[in-house]
Amino acid sequence: MQQTTSPPSDTSAERPRWDPRAHAFVRAHTLDGVVVDCCLSDLLAQADALKDVDGETPGEKVAVIELLLALCYASGTYPTSDEEWQQWVGSGHQLDQVVSWLAVQPNEDWDLFSLTRPLGQNALLGEFMEEHGTGPAQLVMEHSGDYSQFADHHHLAHPDPLPAAKAYRALLTQHVFGLSGRARVSGKKTLGPTITNLATGRLGGRIRVLALGRTLGHTLRLNLTPTTDDPQMLNLTWTQGPIERRGFTSKPPPRAVAGYADLHSSLGRSVLLRPRPGLSGDLAHVDRVLIGAGELLDLDQEKHLQDAVMSQSRTGVVKPLWPSATRDLWREAHALYAAVEKRSGGLYRRLAQLPPEDGASGQTFDLLAVGLLAAKSSAIGWVTSVSPFAPGRAPELYQASLRGSQVAEHLARSLDSAAFKAWEVMFPNPKPSDKKAQIIRFDARPEQWKATELPFRTLLADVAEGASVSDRMPEYTGWLVEMAQDFLDKRLDALPGNGQGRRARAAAQHGFRKFLTGPKAPPDLRDFTIGAA
Repeated sequence: MQQTTSPPSDTSAERPRWDPRAHAFVRAHTLDGVVVDCCLSDLLAQADALKDVDGETPGEKVAVIELLLALCYASGTYPTSDEEWQQWVGSGHQLDQVVSWLAVQPNEDWDLFSLTRPLGQNALLGEFMEEHGTGPAQLVMEHSGDYSQFADHHHLAHPDPLPAAKAYRALLTQHVFGLSGRARVSGKKTLGPTITNLATGRLGGRIRVLALGRTLGHTLRLNLTPTTDDPQMLNLTWTQGPIERRGFTSKPPPRAVAGYADLHSSLGRSVLLRPRPGLSGDLAHVDRVLIGAGELLDLDQEKHLQDAVMSQSRTGVVKPLWPSATRDLWREAHALYAAVEKRSGGLYRRLAQLPPEDGASGQTFDLLAVGLLAAKSSAIGWVTSVSPFAPGRAPELYQASLRGSQVAEHLARSLDSAAFKAWEVMFPNPKPSDKKAQIIRFDARPEQWKATELPFRTLLADVAEGASVSDRMPEYTGWLVEMAQDFLDKRLDALPGNGQGRRARAAAQHGFRKFLTGPKAPPDLRDFTIGAA
């Protein structure tokens, strides 16, 4: 395919252009730790000389990798079977075909500011930009706040322009993680009433898991799902291409996914970016944004959620693991390793089939878990966790993470018991409404949970490198118990030095020790003696 020439200029002035293939749009880390700015073409051409792609947020990093996976499928660069996938991963199959394909794509298809088919956008919104567009802050999920039209949105009108590279990364993140809610565009005067109804993005509301390899190329190969025939339908723009887009007069049924190129590049939002006049290339900026509803996909769990770790809610609903405001994501590592050991989901089946590592150049990598924490339509923040993985050691890693979690959970309950014992002595006749605040004074669980992550990650790293779980558990358990005692003592230091305070301290310490090694304790704690910590 021959490259096309640039589109004609606007009648008023030269229209800005920005193409991620030619202009730097994301930072990357080289193998020797240097941070470099890369355009899309360089990112793929040097994939095995780069360690990783960066992102201002974990979600942005995931969105960039989603784009790179989409390009692999669109260019026909993917394995066709589990056996071929394993060979690709083991041999470091080159990604030259992606680079060559990308180089000959029409320029107009990759212009972020094209009048007729802007990259990743819906040009149909153009005639409504002046009346309904807002400041570019709306594009950045972490800045946009509540999408409800009844909330205070004055900050979204702020005119500070966004660099084109940042705007494009934010656009990719919106397509993938966009939150449900109401758009700031009137459906009565635009494309239809349902354009205001924003659906949850494909990865919104769940944890996305990626296998992170030694290089960016290794990462892409690990996360490519084998398929025998991908239609190679890449979603470059809303208004042109083989995929029939939804309308906005009524809510349509979700459309079928046309292969993995379509899946990883799906347009979860209708978006249009207005460029700041007169600035092209690396200097290009976006000064106004319009956002409405996008694609609705009919996702098949077996095909399209191969990385999902299934979990059960308190009401008994089984669904992909979701972000939690009260439970750190690293505490779910055992669920990740269980998915590999049980070979649940295509990604985990393939990971379990990888041969054990062989020396220093073995196939070690990490499992990156990322989710967007939200309160209804407001983004609160990103949750993320990195868990080490070594092929052939999934059972050991599962046991380490499970036993490590059990010890940590029981220690937290022991601290809760200690806090209750101290409270009973200090507040013999409390008001029911004061109970929670009074107990919190003696509850060392927040400090303990924060401090537990390092020992837990150390335990997993040791086991991934070949250490025995049984050999490492006593040291890990002692580390956690010692910390818990220290945090409890510091909480109890607030007690008065009188007789009541001394009784409360003694009750808390006795309650902690009794619960710690009681009948409900996990085996790693049941025979543990405090003096051994």
